Amino acid sequence: MTGLLLRLAGPMQSWGEHSAFGERDTLSFPSRSGLVGMFAAAQGVERREGLKRYDGLRLLVRVDRRGIRMSDFHTVGGGLPRERTVPTAEGKRRPEGATTIVTRRAYLADAVFTVAVTGPGSEDLGPALLSPRWQSYLGRRSFVPDPLLVLRERVSDPEHELRTTVPLPYRRIPEGRETVEVEMVSERVAGDADAAGRTVLNDVPLSFASDRRRYASREVRVERTALPAELVSDGIREYQERLLNYVEEHR
Repeated sequence: MTGLLLRLAGPMQSWGEHSAFGERDTLSFPSRSGLVGMFAAAQGVERREGLKRYDGLRLLVRVDRRGIRMSDFHTVGGGLPRERTVPTAEGKRRPEGATTIVTRRAYLADAVFTVAVTGPGSEDLGPALLSPRWQSYLGRRSFVPDPLLVLRERVSDPEHELRTTVPLPYRRIPEGRETVEVEMVSERVAGDADAAGRTVLNDVPLSFASDRRRYASREVRVERTALPAELVSDGIREYQERLLNYVEEHR
């Protein structure tokens, strides 16, 4: 169960699962492909290298703040001469009047997730993320993470720590309640007969090579879990202080 704890937060993040050029979607929580891509970049894994080293990793995502789903409208190639516009798949140029490409790109604004990573090789990820070969980002290169990306490098039971110790941002709690419901995304669904909250995602990376990107499917379960209400911070300043104290305490 040894692993690490990550905090994915920033002004914007995007976790595409079935994006095409014109429509860039995002899941409501971090994708496996996005996280494996972050790990591979930190460890200096080239795009054409194999990714089997990450097959044994298990991810448990805690949705600390869902954020606001937003969409940007982009155009590519508008106002340029035909010979300088984006080529077609065949390498040709588009006809006059059809040179401008419209794209829509979805992202999450002000979202926060905490992730427990366990499994073979997880002990090597913390040092790599703290001193990455290539910069970490939250789904897109322009989406830079907050400084506290790695909360703890080596944890004996990060999933238990995620449920009992890591501070939560402020959220409203009914008076007298000792627990708070938080959304958790788990990969552990094998043999579980309960179908509630289960969904299939096509986000397991098999290859990141630019000319042969391939993905496989996995099954996850999204469910609301009761956590101790004492984890919830009373405002942004207290949340930041508790996070910093948590990191300092476990260095």
